[in-house]
Amino acid sequence: MDEQKNGLNPFYEEFEVFSKKKEDGPLQYQFSLLAPNEEMAIVLAKENFFRREKAVDIWVVRRNAIRKLSQSEKESLKKLDKHYRETKGYADLNQRWRNFKEKQDNGTDEKKVEKA
Repeated sequence: MDEQKNGLNPFYEEFEVFSKKKEDGPLQYQFSLLAPNEEMAIVLAKENFFRREKAVDIWVVRRNAIRKLSQSEKESLKKLDKHYRETKGYADLNQRWRNFKEKQDNGTDEKKVEKA
């Protein structure tokens, strides 16, 4: 029914094709295709892709099996604090270590306070 709204023949399904150039390499998106079923989609993907490029593997996935993030999920990603994963998150690390060591040398750490 959605296919008829989009002007597509309901006989065909949309598939997305991904490939790997090396066994340990990443999957890369290649193209979309229309096919009546999964088996035919694989045949068409092989026919179209392997004529042009070398690959060790191809993946063919129904487009409706791929889920993308909703707008609210995208917004929530912006709220996550990731500065500690970036180099700039460690820019003041030397200064923080110096401050920590100074506090210990001055006797302000918990162990020295408890013994007093």
